Amino acid sequence: MATAPGLYEIRIKGRLGATARSAFPALLSEPSGSETVLTGLLEDRSALFGVVAQIEALGLELLELRQISGGSPSP
Repeated sequence: MATAPGLYEIRIKGRLGATARSAFPALLSEPSGSETVLTGLLEDRSALFGVVAQIEALGLELLELRQISGGSPSP
């Protein structure tokens, strides 16, 4: 079952370098203390699971994943 697009905030432990950030071209990446926050519109559940799989494949530690109601990421 497809889901509607949603705006997501994904918090990852550590600061991502340029190479790791390039693995998430559709997401805005911002450092936040000792973490990195990825924010962006994901088209459906499959896209969300794809991002989570990429985080796992890169050996990154996922701290938080949440859907943000309304709004859009600022460039």
